[in-house]
Amino acid sequence: MKTRYFIEISFKGTNYVGWQAQKNGISIQTTLDEALSKILQDTVTSLGAGRTDSGVHAESFMAHFDTHSDIDQNTVFKLNCFLPPNIAVKNIFTTKEKQNARFDCISRSYRYIISSQKSPFLENEAWVTFRKFDIDKMNKAANILLTTKDFQAFSRVQTNVKHFRCDVQHAEWKKKGNTTVFNIKANRFLRGMVRAIVGTTLKVGLGAISLKEFKDVIRSKDRTKAGAAANPYGLYFMKAEYPFKLTPVK
Repeated sequence: MKTRYFIEISFKGTNYVGWQAQKNGISIQTTLDEALSKILQDTVTSLGAGRTDSGVHAESFMAHFDTHSDIDQNTVFKLNCFLPPNIAVKNIFTTKEKQNARFDCISRSYRYIISSQKSPFLENEAWVTFRKFDIDKMNKAANILLTTKDFQAFSRVQTNVKHFRCDVQHAEWKKKGNTTVFNIKANRFLRGMVRAIVGTTLKVGLGAISLKEFKDVIRSKDRTKAGAAANPYGLYFMKAEYPFKLTPVK
């Protein structure tokens, strides 16, 4: 009988097509599954807490997998030796058989980073722009998201979902020095949702649309009315939360 484990990873998504396994390029999921299968000498397929776009990074991304093999902290060490430098295993956790990294996740958090100063160390890790944004107006737009239920206007047109309802629990812009950061937390996110929200609230911050027009975009349920998606390399999957406690393997 196979045992289920949760695995926490971080990754730099620049050279990947995203978390989800795809035919058009190398994914984080495929790379992780190959490493797990090799180290555990077992055919392993993981399931992630969500999916990320091509080029998007993760500070703490959760997935689960099933295996016949025994796992301990040495497994974490072996995986990190085998995986490429842009993917790191932070921990592996014991869990119950039916607990699911995707369907049991109660909230997901993302961060978007903008820098107003060019730096070679920020290449593909933040969006560098010299435009001036009105943070107060952008936060007023972000507050509107907290009372919004239907996010179809911020969803990719061709997406296989039953509904566009999301519960955004936190959305805030902060500026510190040369960096402007957007943090958002919700029970679920639609495909392309965060980047579309960032792109549209930036239009508010630039004075291209008013707060009333921002509300009109939401009411329209029309993706073409919203702003262009923000560049993927400024986006980070920050955290997945669960209603149960995860215990690290010994």
